Amino acid sequence: MTGLVQDERFEGHDTGAGHPERAARLVRIRQVLQERGLTAACRAVAATPADPRSIRAVHDEAYLQRLHAACRDGRPTIDVLDSAICRESCEIAELACGGVLRAVDAVMAGEIDNAFCAVRPPGHHAERHMSMGFCLLNNVAIAAQQLIDHHGLERVLILDWDVHHGNGTQHIFEEDPRVLFISLHGHPGIVYPGTGYAEERGRGAGEGFTINIPIMPPGREDVWRRAFDDPILPAVDKFAPQFVLVSAGFDAHRLDPLAPLELETSSYGSMTDEVVAMAKRHSGGKLVSVLEGGYHLDALADSAALHVERLLAAT
Repeated sequence: MTGLVQDERFEGHDTGAGHPERAARLVRIRQVLQERGLTAACRAVAATPADPRSIRAVHDEAYLQRLHAACRDGRPTIDVLDSAICRESCEIAELACGGVLRAVDAVMAGEIDNAFCAVRPPGHHAERHMSMGFCLLNNVAIAAQQLIDHHGLERVLILDWDVHHGNGTQHIFEEDPRVLFISLHGHPGIVYPGTGYAEERGRGAGEGFTINIPIMPPGREDVWRRAFDDPILPAVDKFAPQFVLVSAGFDAHRLDPLAPLELETSSYGSMTDEVVAMAKRHSGGKLVSVLEGGYHLDALADSAALHVERLLAAT
């Protein structure tokens, strides 16, 4: 059974007119999943606010206090101009993070096999101490830390296929050998946020547990497929993860307005099949994917729907 985290309350995170990370993204995903019978085929996973202790395990207290204050005071942004907020944004970010944690716990409890979390605000740019790139709380990082701290796992894979490098996730775990972070993304020389070069491989005890695969335009599916063949699959097989988390951005699609790569909708079906196979081989199928980017509404919704179809087919 595939779990699905959806909640109309996520749409209350108001980023303002013209902002690409807007509520319409989730509205369109919800419409397409409903129209294609995918919502009914999945098991709903209710979102409840994340335990503050889980959030503090990843984010600095000073940042969390600053975020709460910025929302309470009605400020339009936090830390950087593109991280737009409203009074409710902090509460909604905690709810979105809580939905991801509930999905992870449900998979670990055997209630569901895998899950897709259609949440916002997104998370993978959020650093331990600050917001970046539309992201307030690093949902995937918090989920990985929960798997380590509360479920006792020793090897968690985070695969990030958003077109923008998951700088926050990388930096949070770059010294931790318990998390293998693999990111495929547009080349940092031309794509935000300018991190994620191949030579960034982790630090200290975590050296070698960060794998960055920067992709130059046009970056069509054959390039991504070769990356899965090598280095991704050999590294994953060596690591043997006990759980697979996916930062599922759908903004490397050829129609997306924020990046210059050219994946097709079908490409996300192929990549989903790859990560499902990894999870089946190493973690008993335990996999949770979390929405990150994707800004062309139809391309986003079609790609997310195909992703869910493939997760369902794996159960």
